[in-house]
Amino acid sequence: MRDPIRSIVIVGGGTAGWMAATFLARRLAHLGVSITVVESSAIGTVGVGEATVPAIRDFFAAVELGETDLLRETEATIKYGIRFADWKAPGHSFFHPFGLYGVPARGVAFHHYWLKRRAAGDATPIGDYCLATQLAERGLFLPPSDRPANDLGVFNFAVHFDASKFAALLRRLALANAVGHRDAQVTRVALDPERGHVTGVDLDSGEHLPGDLWIDCSGFRSLLLGEAMEVGFRDWRHWLPCDRAVALPCSSDRVHHPMTTATAMEAGWRWHIPLRHRVGNGYVYCSDFIDDDAAEARLRETLESEALASANRIRFTPGHRDEFWTRNVVGLGLSSGFLEPLESTSITLIQSGLERLLPLFPDRNFDPRLAAVYNRQSVLEFERIRDFLMLHYQGNARHGEPFWDHVRAIQPPPGLQIKLDAWRAAGEFVRNEWDTFQDASWLSMYAGFDDLPAGHSPMADQFTDAELRDSMARMRDAITATLAHAEPHATFLARVTGAWG
Repeated sequence: MRDPIRSIVIVGGGTAGWMAATFLARRLAHLGVSITVVESSAIGTVGVGEATVPAIRDFFAAVELGETDLLRETEATIKYGIRFADWKAPGHSFFHPFGLYGVPARGVAFHHYWLKRRAAGDATPIGDYCLATQLAERGLFLPPSDRPANDLGVFNFAVHFDASKFAALLRRLALANAVGHRDAQVTRVALDPERGHVTGVDLDSGEHLPGDLWIDCSGFRSLLLGEAMEVGFRDWRHWLPCDRAVALPCSSDRVHHPMTTATAMEAGWRWHIPLRHRVGNGYVYCSDFIDDDAAEARLRETLESEALASANRIRFTPGHRDEFWTRNVVGLGLSSGFLEPLESTSITLIQSGLERLLPLFPDRNFDPRLAAVYNRQSVLEFERIRDFLMLHYQGNARHGEPFWDHVRAIQPPPGLQIKLDAWRAAGEFVRNEWDTFQDASWLSMYAGFDDLPAGHSPMADQFTDAELRDSMARMRDAITATLAHAEPHATFLARVTGAWG
């Protein structure tokens, strides 16, 4: 590099700030770049992000964080997917697993064979062909195989953890890797009058802190990207109308299955995230259909035991900044955008933002072409996740309920409509650049809502009904045999943490 980056300043701590610090400290260690985190212990964080997706395991590996240490120190539990209760209709539920369904054959996807058998009268749920689903529903743990024999063995897991404890663990790792830390509030952001770059910040400690590259992890305030750089915000409430949440942890004296549960409510949905020391609960809702006090009261009615803290009320606007990287500022986490936590994507978006930054890592000239590529990727990633979240609402059959009638009637964006059309017409998946959720995830939603094509692909007629019946029975038997090697979720946690069982 002609003029290499010498210093990185991360404004804001919490999950985003300390993920950035640990990741960059590990990956840029050979460059000798100084990294400093500025956070104030007087300013709280949202701190309710307790669920993840399997990509988090790649982050653990990248920062050399052992999964056993993570489980032990963050009160973590295992997550094989999300159970959706009452979304299609009250009393109905389905599961979105972190794994594949069945085994394809002769170039034909498994779900076409399942559709063919279904048309012949076989009512076996598609979840019976997914190992991750069966582990979750039975409350078992089994580590994924490094070399599965076929698609039946392809699955993964994520974790639920205490977000505050996770940030504290990352903080210790970062400081051990020579990351600097300032416990202070930013009082002023200094800009270069010619280039408009951030040159430094004044702190309430009296210090002026300069820097080359700035990472904005300041939360919804978006101190650098939004306030100092005046980057606009794209409001997506017309597509995702939920704009409030109330979070309330409660105690728990029983072992939960390794899954997140999302339950439909009258004006949104509530989460149930089991940790070892508590259960995280929250109600995500649209303020047009219920007020804050009523939402909190409804959440309290659903708690399985006594509340452990005061309710945390959160207001948000779904959407993202017009730019995620402008000049010498990159936004991560809430400072750059927010999508409701329906599929636990907040932390993975932080991770993805960091992973995409490294190949485009700038020098002090900050070539705007790098930011342009990064921004295009970021926008596409947000749009793809938005479309998948919208699918959850579009498929509901809760007729006569104002909120659910409203979200079901929202016109899908063009990208989502194309996916819906291809599925409903031919049972086929449209794959887009920067899709976070792959075919199996979309299939879990379509099957869960009974949004199925009228017929199967004619390519599935390569096998007779009898051949398919026998083959699919063998698949179910293979899954049952594999489950015999699993252990109860609680037993696994007690064995690796020594703290629960």
